[in-house]
Amino acid sequence: MSDKKKGGFDVETIRQLAELLRETELTEIELEIDDARLRLARELPQQNIVAHVPAAPAPAPALAPAGQPAPAPAAEEKSVEAADHPGVVRAPMVGTAYRAPAPGAEPFVEVGQEVKEGQTLLIIEAMKTMNQIPAPRAGVVKAILVEDGQPVEFDEPLMIIE
Repeated sequence: MSDKKKGGFDVETIRQLAELLRETELTEIELEIDDARLRLARELPQQNIVAHVPAAPAPAPALAPAGQPAPAPAAEEKSVEAADHPGVVRAPMVGTAYRAPAPGAEPFVEVGQEVKEGQTLLIIEAMKTMNQIPAPRAGVVKAILVEDGQPVEFDEPLMIIE
């Protein structure tokens, strides 16, 4: 190890951490030992991704006969119902949901299918790792609330099992 120190860390340690950063394709490493703190970060090459998706116009509100309330939009009803449903299966992590084990393969489950506790319902890819999402209970799949390849947030409703 080198005698040259930089804020409590020797230059060789910093070089080794920089190499680790490059090898593992991480963008940042932070290390704290006693009262010395080191943070190494690198910028990834910019990828010029241009995505233009025109915004869909909002649907026109449904007209109700005089004296009656207007019906609520169906999409909002479905998401509220799903979130409050006692059989909802939620995403345990942020990632991309896949309904099948491989592209073109049969989905793990379909609506109306009976499932056993622990049976794989779908997978969520997070940080290049495929995580199987098991059925928390036995029952029948009443609704699948995500599309194949859809990004999901933590605690987002994925399915309903009754």
